[in-house]
Amino acid sequence: MQHTISILVANEAGELSRIVGLFSARGFNIDSLAVGETEDSTLSRMTIVAHGDDRVIEQIMKQLDKLIDVIKVQDLTAEDEETIERELVLVKVNASASARSDLMQIVNTFRAKIVDVNQKSVTVEVTGNQSKIDAMLELLRPFGLKEVVRTGTIAISRKSELARQSQSGKQEKPATAVKKTKKVKAK
Repeated sequence: MQHTISILVANEAGELSRIVGLFSARGFNIDSLAVGETEDSTLSRMTIVAHGDDRVIEQIMKQLDKLIDVIKVQDLTAEDEETIERELVLVKVNASASARSDLMQIVNTFRAKIVDVNQKSVTVEVTGNQSKIDAMLELLRPFGLKEVVRTGTIAISRKSELARQSQSGKQEKPATAVKKTKKVKAK
């Protein structure tokens, strides 16, 4: 089964390699990995998509949660999770002058954008969930795909539990983040 795992970590050098190491040590291939700074510059969010049975993914999540700089681990594919998932893809497609109107029709149908045009090809930008991306790529394949670049899946829970406002209006870290930060300082 495919799992989308969200990991909130301290924005520190070496965190990515430690987390990826847990997956590789157990023989799991990561299908997609996206990492970026959050609204708090001291934190990063990793979104990892991997295949595995529920028991093994649960074990990996427990191991991840034991790492000091990991603040929160969440399986966004859990049944009670409502999530929003997106991926950005750039596709360079062969496009003769005569084929461009057909190509533009596909681009418009998928609410994609043409971001570059030259005499022999067109570069298309599309965002959406994996099934939308795959469907568009299948329709573009007959034109001749020259190059495909995918960002990997990013996801967010529809629940708003990670950040909260203090009475002064200033955003605070969640309690779990504060607790883990204290561990780091005590080390």
